[in-house]
Order: sequence, then structure tokens, then C-alpha cells
Amino acid sequence: MASTNLISATEEWKCLREHVADVDKTHLRNLLKNEARCESMTVEFDGIILDYSRQRITQETVKKLFKLAEVAHLKEKIDKMYNGDHINVTENRSVLHIALRAARDTIINCDGKNVVDDVWQVLDKIGEFSERVRTGAWVGATGKSLKDVVAVGIGGSFLGPLFVHSALQTDPEAAQCANGRQLRFLANVDPVDVARSINGLNPETTLVVVVSKTFTTAETMLNARTLRTWITSALGSEAVAKHMVAVSTNLKLVKEFGIDPQNAFAFWDWVGGRYSVCSAVGALPLSLQYGFPIVSKFLEGARSIDNHFHTTPFEKNIPVLLGLLSVWNVSFLGYPARAILPYTQALEKFAPHIQQLSMESNGKGVSIDGVPLNFEAGEIDFGEPGTNGQHSFYQLIHQGRVIPCDFIGIVKSQQPIYLQGEVVSNHDELMSNFFAQPDALACGKTPEELRNEKVSDHLVAHKTFSGNRPSLSILLPSLTAYNVGQLLAMYEHRIAVQGFIWGINSFDQWGVELGKSLASRVRAQLNLSRTEGKPVEGFNPSTTMLIKRYLKENAPITAGFLHSKS
Repeated sequence: MASTNLISATEEWKCLREHVADVDKTHLRNLLKNEARCESMTVEFDGIILDYSRQRITQETVKKLFKLAEVAHLKEKIDKMYNGDHINVTENRSVLHIALRAARDTIINCDGKNVVDDVWQVLDKIGEFSERVRTGAWVGATGKSLKDVVAVGIGGSFLGPLFVHSALQTDPEAAQCANGRQLRFLANVDPVDVARSINGLNPETTLVVVVSKTFTTAETMLNARTLRTWITSALGSEAVAKHMVAVSTNLKLVKEFGIDPQNAFAFWDWVGGRYSVCSAVGALPLSLQYGFPIVSKFLEGARSIDNHFHTTPFEKNIPVLLGLLSVWNVSFLGYPARAILPYTQALEKFAPHIQQLSMESNGKGVSIDGVPLNFEAGEIDFGEPGTNGQHSFYQLIHQGRVIPCDFIGIVKSQQPIYLQGEVVSNHDELMSNFFAQPDALACGKTPEELRNEKVSDHLVAHKTFSGNRPSLSILLPSLTAYNVGQLLAMYEHRIAVQGFIWGINSFDQWGVELGKSLASRVRAQLNLSRTEGKPVEGFNPSTTMLIKRYLKENAPITAGFLHSKS
């Protein structure tokens, strides 16, 4: 297929490339003096404020980006997603994570069927089951209430729910609902993660939720078998039915594993793993911890952004603006990374979730038609809560490489503290940095300013800040379950916008398959070498050497299990 099908072949793309030279003549310290420009680059929706005036753009840049969106058929692509079209063409699937949080009376058709009915059947089942567990109507094999939950899953079955759980732990309403309960996650197949996940837990009071759509994911199923052994060795084989449930669509394998299929919670092919936190993948463990009413508020928050994204003109559409700005930074200004900097410790797991959401979605080298891209797409995402990050990697951001930053602030702290005699509250101190850092990046500090401050000549170069480093600020009114849902959906749709503009498929992930298939070969070799003494063969010399050393130094262990403290 001809490369002219790429978005980079359009006049609108070429116009933006030429426009970079005009933007290079400007500096953010001057652009920020333009009050009309700053006002035009502030958008508000449902209490959320987006301020993108510290991006390296002019008002003309924004107009040109909207023209690019038009020629990329962005509105039509969004509509196709909401209409249930099979926009994930490489897997011939719809992309309908929006249906996971749709109102009960909504109609969203996929292959001629309203999938919202199916979603609510599962949500109702989650609500009923979690309530039985939380009230003690459902008990373990020895009659004790199940107060502790271990969710076993990896990737999208882990990172999204962990982010939401971390965000809700210190929300007063959610924390009250979770009183006396524990939720832990087991993702890594490393036995160290197993040991940590069950440390201090009692099998008698633990419920294990195994999350695997196919019930064949190698790491997840080995971890599931490991926890099954932990339970059965303490309580007997019959205890599995009371202490393990599944989030899966493969009822045959669920039953063979020993879990009653009645205790399996479904999700669907039109939900990608990294987009599945609003499905049973996240809703079940979160409901067990916080109660279904809290999860409902989380889903409502996501739904508010879903409606905003679908219906709001692009000029005031927060996910669209975020997506277009990322395209500008990556493909035109050449910035390969993005720092996600939430000024609240409650969002400490947000950046790791967005890493997967963004980099697995848009880490592609060909268009949706299979044409190699002749431009950069995708971003390297990383981040850390402020102010921790300021004492870690901000040095590079201020005086090293240029990395666009997302600053995320909260107006009302989940846990406000004010010490008598202090100038400001703890949250005020935190937010002082949230407001100051973007200006420091944008404006910098010139040699002239330093000399006026009587800085020694030999230190001027070291203390100079070039500025002109782009960022945007997102200010949330609070961080309740509702707001957490909003934040999640905002970034989900932002990433989709980027993919729609670049013309790639943001909803498959073939890049994870090759390593998995090669690992299966190594697994077979380790087994043959250990059990039959077969020589290591079929690998390149480097890998052969490493496997041999591993086998030599790491003798096989006898079957056994490290029990946790009860």
C-alpha cells in the first residue's frame, strides 16, 4: 500500500511541520504575557480545569491542529468507536470500554446486540456477590468471614485496578467502607511477589480473585496454582470453591481449575486488557474492598468524561486537546517522552498504569493499514508524585533534555493537615510546588537575572535555566471515586485521539507476543535439562551460555511451599 495513505502525506501535516519554524522564534516567557492567549488555552468541564498555555504553541498552532484532526477524520473515528464498529481491525473487534460504565438505559450495539445489557448483568452480579462477602453471608471453608482479597492478574488485569485502589485508600468515604479489609495484588510470577502478597494473611480469611480472560496466561495461572496450593494445603481441596473466584470467559478451564463456574465473572473481546479496569477485572476486587456503591461512583466519573469526549466541540474537549498536544510534541517538536506528575501521593500508581495504557496502545511502527510510519509516534511515559519527583529527576527536566510534563493537582486534599503556627497547611505547601514548577520550566532564569542577583560569574552557566520547556496543568476539585474515574477516562481517550491522528491501531498489542513465544521455548528447555539431562541447544551462543550457567548454579528444588504467617 502506498505511503501516501499516511497522515504525514497531507498538506495539513506538512503545514504543521513548516509552522515549527515560527514557533521556534517564540519563547514561553513571552507567550505567557499574552493574556488573551492564556485565557483561550484554559478549558473547564465538571470542575476539572485544563490549562495548556505553557505548551510551545500559538493560537495559530491550535487552529492548524484542528485542521489536522479534520483531515484525519477524528470525529468520524470517535463516532465509529462509540457505534461499536470493528475499529480494532487486526483482531476484527469493536472497542467498547465506554460500555463498561454506560448508564443502564444506554444502547450501545456491537454486532447487532446491545452490550450494555450484558455489562449490567455482570455489574449486578458483582454488586450482589461483593455484598454477600462483605456482610459475612458468604464465608470461607471454616466458617470465617473473608476479610482479605488477593487479586491475581498481570498487565491490564493488574495496573489499572492497583491505580484505582491506591487512589481510594485515603479517600475518607472509601476508606470508611474498607475498614477492616485488605486488598492485595499478585502480578509478577517471581516467587518473591507471591511471598509478599500472602505475608501475614490467613488462608481461612482470604478470597483469591483470578483474573485471566482465557485462563491460559502463563504467569497468572502459575500464580493461581500457587495460591490454590497455599489454600488447599491448609484447608483441603474442597476449600477452593469457597476461597477462589474467577474473572474469565473460559468457563471450561475455570471449572477444571476447581472454581465453580457460577463464581466466574465475564468480560468481553471488545475490552482490551489495559482498558478493562471498569469491567469485572477492576470492579470485582474493588467492590470487595470498598463496596459496590463506591465503585458505582468511579464508573459515573468515567461516564461523565465519556459523554464529554463524544459530544463536546473540539475547542473545549479536554481529551481531544490533550491528544492533539501530544501529537504536536512527539511528531513535530520531536520530544519522545512525557512526564506524568501528580501532586498527590494517592496517585502514586497512576503513571505506571498510563505507561502501559499509552505505550502498549501507541507503541507502533506501522499504520492501521500496515504501512511503515515515516514519522515518530508513541511516547515514553514515566512519572512520580510531587514533590518526590522534584528531588529525583526534575534536574534533567529543568536543565537537561526537554520533556513535556503533565502536572496534576487537587484542590481539596483527601487528608488535610494544618499545624498550628505554620505559614501554610501541608497541602498548601504541596500545591505551592504544583503552581511554581510549570512556571519555572516555562520561563527559566537568564544569565542577566543571575548577574543582577550577584551570582558569581563561574556559577552563572550552572544556574542558568533555558526555560521554554512545555507543560500542561490539570486541576481536579478533589480525589473521590468519581474524580478518579474522570481522570482514568480522560487519559484513555487522550491516547485514542493520538492513535486516531497518527492512523495506527491503538487497540492491539502484538508486540508482547514474540517474547512470550520465545519464553515457552526456554521453559521447555529448562524442564528437559532438569528432568532428563538434555543439553541446551537451539539458542544463540550468548543465550546458551546464560542458560547453562543458570542451570549449573540453580539446582532444582523439591516440591514445597513457603507458608505465610497466619
